[in-house]
Amino acid sequence: MAKRLFVGSLSFDATNSQLEELFSQAGKVESVNVITDRYTGQGKGFGFVEMATEEEAQKAIKTLNGTNFNGRTIVVNEARPQENRDRQPSHSRPKRW
Repeated sequence: MAKRLFVGSLSFDATNSQLEELFSQAGKVESVNVITDRYTGQGKGFGFVEMATEEEAQKAIKTLNGTNFNGRTIVVNEARPQENRDRQPSHSRPKRW
């Protein structure tokens, strides 16, 4: 079963293909998603990698956490489940002055 990993402290110009290449050293990569700003397209400094097995995910954490990638020391750990956010329409949110 695939295991999802969080990757933090990425450089803002990191790409999906670069991250896939890095994590393929630890095993089979199922998917990669570098999170980007929806307006500028620039990376937000983190992303997610899905490894094929639990063993490969643990190997990726052990070998890649704390390593240098594109000039930054990256953080690799198990991704937590996404929190359910209560999304309100913008017109019903309180105004910030």
